[in-house]
Amino acid sequence: MDERSSYVVDLSNGLEDVSISFLPHSAKQTLPEFKYAPANVQGPGCSVDPSEVTLPGCSCLFHSCVSESCSCLQAHGQAYSSNGTLVSFHVADAGRCAPVFECNALCSCGDTCANRVVQRGLRLTLQVCGTGRRGWGVRTLQRIPRGMFVCEYAGEVIGLEEARRRQLAQRHEENNYIIAVREHAGTGSVTETFVDPTAVGNVGRFLNHSCMPNLFMVPVRVHSVVPRLALFAGRDIDAQEELTFDYSGGYRNQAPGQMLDAQTDAAVQAGGAVQRKVCHCGADNCEKFLPLDVSILN
Repeated sequence: MDERSSYVVDLSNGLEDVSISFLPHSAKQTLPEFKYAPANVQGPGCSVDPSEVTLPGCSCLFHSCVSESCSCLQAHGQAYSSNGTLVSFHVADAGRCAPVFECNALCSCGDTCANRVVQRGLRLTLQVCGTGRRGWGVRTLQRIPRGMFVCEYAGEVIGLEEARRRQLAQRHEENNYIIAVREHAGTGSVTETFVDPTAVGNVGRFLNHSCMPNLFMVPVRVHSVVPRLALFAGRDIDAQEELTFDYSGGYRNQAPGQMLDAQTDAAVQAGGAVQRKVCHCGADNCEKFLPLDVSILN
């Protein structure tokens, strides 16, 4: 197959600052129908509009905030280094990161503030490409350094009941795109966020699962209390590498921390093994099945 004849430009239809190309594995492979959205949108069961500004801002007079005077950094810590990568203590504990808070629309600092990363959107050259039996996937066309923001996993933010309804309505041959993120804030407090990019989503909906991934997910709050599910490079990634993350929220054999609660085999069997799908990631430590969050089904 001639790649030049199948190379089509900009999956996002101009909604991202960087064009996203896509390349089928074969002439018969077609993209699914969905509406492209660079960031989360409000869906059924979500009581808060993710685009609404609900968090307070800082009154910094500098173009880029410094921890000595910025109320945002003092309250939540400095998540990013000067080059925009996650600071070392975040990367070293990938998969167990504390939530990140960025400066927002109410902050007086400039758009180039070092505490504004995820909100700037896609900055890397990515390509949606066919992968054979794993369907569509995403690869990078440029090198990505460790700790760099790659893309969001964006879609409809929905409630638990809607997530349960949608998952139960899925046929076995259909892909499950719903991601559930649980953030533990101590004293038994848990915040749940459900994101479904099936009908409305961004390039992140095409990312494949791997039991040995090169990306990890961090909940990042910008303007709203609803987190944006940001994916960062867990290691240096070479150009042409496929980008993957662990759908259960772990990273490279580390158990999930702030993210998805891992499910035991017994829990999966009790919660609906019929929906489990075979994992084709090919990693040496492959768990054989894709993660399944059975708490949505119960």
